[in-house]
Amino acid sequence: MNQKSRPWPALWALVIGFFMILVDTTIVSIANPAIMADLDTDLTAVIWVTSAYLLAYAVPLLITGRLGDRFGPKRVYLAGLVVFTLASLWCGLSGDITTLIAARAVQGLGAALMTPQTMAVIARVFPPNQRGAAMGLWGSVAGVATLVGPILGGVLVDSLGWEWVFFVNVPVGVVAFVAAWRFVPDLEKHGHRFDWLGVVLSAVGMFLVVFGIQEGQAYDWGTITGLITVWGIIISGIVVLAAFVVWQAFNRTEPLLPLGLFRDRNFALSNVAISLVGLAMTAMPLPLAYYFQIARGLTPTQAALMLVPMAVVSGLLSPLVGRFSDRVDPKWVALAGLSTSALALGGYAVLLGPDVPYWLLLLPSALLGLGVSGIFAPLASTATRNLPSALAGAGSGVYTMTRQVGSVLGSAAIAALMSYALAVQLPGLDAEQARPGEGGAVPAEFAAGFSAAMAQSLWLAVAGFTVCAVVVAFFAKPKVTVGWGEERAAGTSDAGSLSDSAGAR
Repeated sequence: MNQKSRPWPALWALVIGFFMILVDTTIVSIANPAIMADLDTDLTAVIWVTSAYLLAYAVPLLITGRLGDRFGPKRVYLAGLVVFTLASLWCGLSGDITTLIAARAVQGLGAALMTPQTMAVIARVFPPNQRGAAMGLWGSVAGVATLVGPILGGVLVDSLGWEWVFFVNVPVGVVAFVAAWRFVPDLEKHGHRFDWLGVVLSAVGMFLVVFGIQEGQAYDWGTITGLITVWGIIISGIVVLAAFVVWQAFNRTEPLLPLGLFRDRNFALSNVAISLVGLAMTAMPLPLAYYFQIARGLTPTQAALMLVPMAVVSGLLSPLVGRFSDRVDPKWVALAGLSTSALALGGYAVLLGPDVPYWLLLLPSALLGLGVSGIFAPLASTATRNLPSALAGAGSGVYTMTRQVGSVLGSAAIAALMSYALAVQLPGLDAEQARPGEGGAVPAEFAAGFSAAMAQSLWLAVAGFTVCAVVVAFFAKPKVTVGWGEERAAGTSDAGSLSDSAGAR
């Protein structure tokens, strides 16, 4: 049997590595208190362990999608998997916070090489009537991995040490490499030019914005040195990103960001929506991890167990939602999932306190799992439905990039918001007191204020899901079957005009 006629084994092989890299976006959140204590660092520095990974993950995605088109998604995926696995080993061997941050950045680069190839393979090897189910599996992996990360992290930190949240990737990476080598087909290549100026502008702009947001509280949102201010850095980053967009519009050869893709309404709205989901999903675990471990004194494993209902409910329902979204308008599935997620996190924000019964905190956890199960698959299938084969890599790279940009901004924003909330609620709390003591928790006199600060920080994630639900409400009708056998959104341009407007060759 031709390898290309066996899409499901190929997808399952890619899912192993995809699950691993998404777990690493959140697995560190539950290990942050242990890393902070063991490496003798502070809250802002330890959050850079996550932000460096997300930033290095997000920035190259526009070009790594094109690399898959040019050299083949299988080759680029395997190269990224090798980089990711070796960087994971480096992370676990790090003896100081600076080395760990550097290793995480390299790990993020490996993830950037891998991720667009998974969506590109789905778009190119699955027939239209099976893409919803395939995206259901892809979406369930994305949702479950994001929630499983903190749980797995808690177990590993307690049993083996924080280093093992990275060491565990090594054997998984080896298995993923063998599976992808065996089952992923060698697909047709498409030649591309590379917009290096676009790469530089997007990288510099993103770094300046993230650095300014995340470090702002450390400098009291004022002067860093000389004439350099926090707001000056943020505004400079925004200006550079605006220059990047302008350059993409004027680049007549082959822009890094094919703006023509955004003429498809559902593709454009899906990208806005997934960026908000990325922001919310990244902003959610950290306040909960700090609340359970520092305000309530739970061990990492106990804190992780409080999040089990999310992963269980999401894992059971996500594959079913993927199939269901093939039969109904996925807009309504996504809208229900986003609204439920916002409600669940709002419940967390209202409930968090120093004496709340633990059983009560399991309820919003289960409700959040229900909501997340209805988000990823409908958004992904809507975003990619209209993309022609020649733009599969570019389109999936753009979609994945926007999700990671949201995650980067969420990581930076939650760091700033948590620092600000702690400063307001507990102005006398210093860095040493913000770490667990002998009994695990902060001193009793700080517990109520610490809980309130974490609850206030969660409203960022609530806002992200709520605004995203509003965006999804404007999605166009999902499916119209056209003569050449593809499905596309009602009222959108056909594949040929999409390809032309995107400037591909």
